[in-house]
Amino acid sequence: MNSPAPEGPEAVRVLVVDDQELVREGIASLLGIQPGVRVVGTAADGAAAVDAALTLAPDVILMDVRMPGMDGVTAVAAVHARAPACKVVMLTTFDDEDYVVRALRAGAVGYLLKSLPAAELADAVRLAHRGVAPLDPAVTRRLAAAPPPAGPPAPVVEPGGAPTAREIEILRLVAAGATNREIAAELYLSEGTVKNHISRVLTRLGLRGRAQAALYARDHGLL
Repeated sequence: MNSPAPEGPEAVRVLVVDDQELVREGIASLLGIQPGVRVVGTAADGAAAVDAALTLAPDVILMDVRMPGMDGVTAVAAVHARAPACKVVMLTTFDDEDYVVRALRAGAVGYLLKSLPAAELADAVRLAHRGVAPLDPAVTRRLAAAPPPAGPPAPVVEPGGAPTAREIEILRLVAAGATNREIAAELYLSEGTVKNHISRVLTRLGLRGRAQAALYARDHGLL
């Protein structure tokens, strides 16, 4: 039997939400032995997840999409409104574009599939805690391939001013799921420069993170 991994002072506090007990407890057990992660609780539906977010104050919530009662998308919106410090990552078997878009619009910072190995899921949890949106490659491909909303693309003009050509280039790569390191290699820039560009473009466009950037790029015909 595996013993719990050492948590350390900076362990990311995680809440696991899934209506299937076997799946929920399995994810919690697998995450509980990963370094730097501490599972502080589980919940079986969206309403219980919102309550747990308020009482347990997790850093990251792994949220299923389809659950009886309050579903995952509705729960994300409630958590985002009532416990905005919690970062919600959808963890589901469904990569349907409608689910992805609705969840990200509701405030989810990432979208992963349950086929992910435990170590990679723990990596994604730590990334989400640091503000880097974990998006499953299959989800990213589906977003990129999906047609934008009906009608002409919205003009790329925001209160902070239109993004520069370089910022649009970086925005496209972010939306495609590229990491800072991959963007730096693609554009022959340092990772620090890429990080600064991303920070500026997110601020300029009023976006909350990389997941919102992917939706913005899709909605404005940049993919």
